[in-house]
Amino acid sequence: MIQNNNNQKGISILGVLLLGVLLILALSYFNISIKAVVESPTTEDNLDYVRNGTKNLWTEYLEEPVTYVWEEIIIKIFWKPFISNLEHIRNGEPTDFYNAGGNLQMDY
Repeated sequence: MIQNNNNQKGISILGVLLLGVLLILALSYFNISIKAVVESPTTEDNLDYVRNGTKNLWTEYLEEPVTYVWEEIIIKIFWKPFISNLEHIRNGEPTDFYNAGGNLQMDY
């Protein structure tokens, strides 16, 4: 008999919120203004650099393969047949699965 001893514990949403509040309190204790840090020219330059880098990564490398996978695999192979079969079920017609296995006989 196989036992699954998966005792991994993650952090809950409440834990994330509590961590955020503690982080804000720690910054306030050291007199660090979040507004001043975010609005500083250095931070804005860094954020612009990351923003432009991610735009470049998307347009140059990821947009074409992700679009292909989404349109040609997810939509055509999975989504359209799923919707088609749901419409068959709604209309009381046999599904594609039922039609494909019409000649299949199972002996018990």
